[in-house]
Amino acid sequence: MTEALVTELATALRTRGAQMATAESCTGGLIAGACTDIAGSSDWFERGFVSYSNQAKTEMLGVDAALIDAHGAVSEAVALAMARGAVAHSRARCSVAVTGVAGPGGGSAAKPVGTVWFGWCIDGHADAECRRFDGDRAAVRQATVEHALKGLLRRLG
Repeated sequence: MTEALVTELATALRTRGAQMATAESCTGGLIAGACTDIAGSSDWFERGFVSYSNQAKTEMLGVDAALIDAHGAVSEAVALAMARGAVAHSRARCSVAVTGVAGPGGGSAAKPVGTVWFGWCIDGHADAECRRFDGDRAAVRQATVEHALKGLLRRLG
Protein backbone atom coordinates (compact mmCIF):
# COMPACT_ATOMS: atom_id res chain seq x y z
CA MET A 1 0.00 0.00 0.00
CA THR A 2 2.75 2.46 0.90
CA GLU A 3 4.59 2.06 -2.42
CA ALA A 4 1.44 2.83 -4.43
CA LEU A 5 0.74 5.81 -2.18
CA VAL A 6 4.26 7.17 -2.63
CA THR A 7 4.03 6.70 -6.40
CA GLU A 8 0.79 8.70 -6.43
CA LEU A 9 2.38 11.39 -4.26
CA ALA A 10 5.40 11.53 -6.58
CA THR A 11 3.10 12.14 -9.56
CA ALA A 12 1.28 14.94 -7.71
CA LEU A 13 4.53 16.65 -6.73
CA ARG A 14 6.03 16.31 -10.22
CA THR A 15 2.84 17.75 -11.73
CA ARG A 16 3.22 20.79 -9.47
CA GLY A 17 6.96 21.03 -10.08
CA ALA A 18 7.38 20.84 -6.31
CA GLN A 19 9.63 19.04 -3.88
CA MET A 20 8.83 17.90 -0.36
CA ALA A 21 10.66 17.60 2.92
CA THR A 22 9.89 15.59 6.03
CA ALA A 23 10.29 16.48 9.70
CA GLU A 24 10.02 13.29 11.73
CA SER A 25 10.15 12.50 15.39
CA CYS A 26 8.27 9.31 16.32
CA THR A 27 8.82 7.70 12.90
CA GLY A 28 12.59 8.23 12.97
CA GLY A 29 12.93 8.68 9.20
CA LEU A 30 10.45 6.05 8.02
CA ILE A 31 8.50 8.58 5.93
CA ALA A 32 11.68 9.71 4.18
CA GLY A 33 12.64 6.06 3.76
CA ALA A 34 9.31 5.22 2.14
CA CYS A 35 9.72 8.14 -0.25
CA THR A 36 13.28 7.33 -1.22
CA ASP A 37 12.49 3.64 -1.76
CA ILE A 38 11.04 4.77 -5.10
CA ALA A 39 13.55 5.16 -7.95
CA GLY A 40 13.72 8.74 -9.21
CA SER A 41 12.63 10.25 -5.89
CA SER A 42 15.34 12.89 -6.12
CA ASP A 43 13.04 14.67 -8.60
CA TRP A 44 10.50 15.43 -5.86
CA PHE A 45 11.99 14.51 -2.46
CA GLU A 46 14.31 17.27 -1.25
CA ARG A 47 15.34 16.19 2.26
CA GLY A 48 14.30 14.66 5.55
CA PHE A 49 14.91 15.86 9.09
CA VAL A 50 14.91 13.30 11.89
CA SER A 51 14.37 15.53 14.90
CA TYR A 52 13.79 12.92 17.58
CA SER A 53 14.88 15.02 20.57
CA ASN A 54 13.48 18.38 21.59
CA GLN A 55 16.94 19.89 21.08
CA ALA A 56 17.01 18.57 17.50
CA LYS A 57 13.59 20.12 16.84
CA THR A 58 15.00 23.46 17.97
CA GLU A 59 18.39 23.23 16.24
CA MET A 60 17.35 21.64 12.94
CA LEU A 61 13.88 23.07 12.40
CA GLY A 62 13.88 26.29 14.41
CA VAL A 63 11.10 25.16 16.76
CA ASP A 64 11.10 27.58 19.69
CA ALA A 65 12.09 25.76 22.90
CA ALA A 66 9.48 27.83 24.77
CA LEU A 67 6.81 26.38 22.47
CA ILE A 68 7.89 22.86 23.40
CA ASP A 69 7.97 23.77 27.10
CA ALA A 70 4.50 25.29 26.93
CA HIS A 71 2.72 22.63 24.86
CA GLY A 72 4.93 19.54 24.94
CA ALA A 73 6.68 17.98 21.96
CA VAL A 74 3.55 16.01 21.05
CA SER A 75 1.26 18.93 20.29
CA GLU A 76 -0.43 20.84 17.52
CA ALA A 77 1.84 23.85 18.02
CA VAL A 78 5.01 21.79 17.69
CA ALA A 79 3.75 19.79 14.68
CA LEU A 80 2.93 23.06 12.88
CA ALA A 81 6.31 24.57 13.79
CA MET A 82 8.09 21.44 12.55
CA ALA A 83 6.21 21.50 9.23
CA ARG A 84 6.98 25.19 8.72
CA GLY A 85 10.59 24.66 9.80
CA ALA A 86 11.11 21.85 7.29
CA VAL A 87 10.13 24.20 4.47
CA ALA A 88 12.12 27.11 5.89
CA HIS A 89 15.27 25.00 6.22
CA SER A 90 15.09 23.38 2.79
CA ARG A 91 14.33 24.11 -0.86
CA ALA A 92 11.02 22.23 -0.60
CA ARG A 93 7.62 23.89 -1.07
CA CYS A 94 5.78 21.13 0.78
CA SER A 95 6.39 19.28 4.01
CA VAL A 96 4.93 16.80 6.43
CA ALA A 97 5.84 16.65 10.10
CA VAL A 98 5.04 14.03 12.73
CA THR A 99 5.50 14.02 16.49
CA GLY A 100 3.95 11.41 18.70
CA VAL A 101 4.09 8.63 21.27
CA ALA A 102 4.84 5.36 19.47
CA GLY A 103 5.19 3.33 22.68
CA PRO A 104 5.28 1.02 24.35
CA GLY A 105 6.13 3.53 27.10
CA GLY A 106 6.03 7.30 27.26
CA GLY A 107 2.28 7.77 27.18
CA SER A 108 0.16 9.68 29.66
CA ALA A 109 -3.54 10.12 30.37
CA ALA A 110 -3.54 13.25 28.18
CA LYS A 111 -1.35 11.74 25.45
CA PRO A 112 -1.67 7.96 25.48
CA VAL A 113 0.53 5.66 23.44
CA GLY A 114 -0.52 5.93 19.80
CA THR A 115 -1.16 9.69 19.92
CA VAL A 116 0.42 11.43 16.92
CA TRP A 117 0.23 15.05 15.80
CA PHE A 118 0.67 15.70 12.08
CA GLY A 119 1.60 18.99 10.45
CA TRP A 120 1.56 19.77 6.74
CA CYS A 121 2.83 22.90 5.02
CA ILE A 122 2.22 23.64 1.34
CA ASP A 123 3.24 26.94 -0.24
CA GLY A 124 3.16 28.69 3.14
CA HIS A 125 -0.19 27.31 4.32
CA ALA A 126 0.11 25.00 7.33
CA ASP A 127 -2.44 22.88 9.13
CA ALA A 128 -2.37 20.08 11.67
CA GLU A 129 -4.40 17.22 13.04
CA CYS A 130 -4.16 14.64 15.79
CA ARG A 131 -4.77 10.92 15.42
CA ARG A 132 -4.58 7.99 17.77
CA PHE A 133 -3.47 4.63 16.43
CA ASP A 134 -3.80 1.22 18.08
CA GLY A 135 -1.22 -1.52 18.13
CA ASP A 136 2.40 -1.99 19.05
CA ARG A 137 5.23 0.42 18.25
CA ALA A 138 5.68 -0.89 14.71
CA ALA A 139 1.95 -0.63 13.97
CA VAL A 140 1.73 2.94 15.30
CA ARG A 141 4.74 4.00 13.25
CA GLN A 142 3.47 2.33 10.05
CA ALA A 143 0.02 3.89 10.47
CA THR A 144 1.71 7.25 11.01
CA VAL A 145 3.71 6.94 7.78
CA GLU A 146 0.61 6.10 5.76
CA HIS A 147 -1.52 8.85 7.30
CA ALA A 148 1.23 11.42 6.80
CA LEU A 149 1.60 10.58 3.10
CA LYS A 150 -2.16 10.38 2.50
CA GLY A 151 -2.59 13.74 4.21
CA LEU A 152 0.01 15.41 2.01
CA LEU A 153 -1.45 13.86 -1.12
CA ARG A 154 -4.96 15.03 -0.16
CA ARG A 155 -3.73 18.55 0.48
CA LEU A 156 -1.95 18.67 -2.87
CA GLY A 157 -5.37 17.99 -4.41
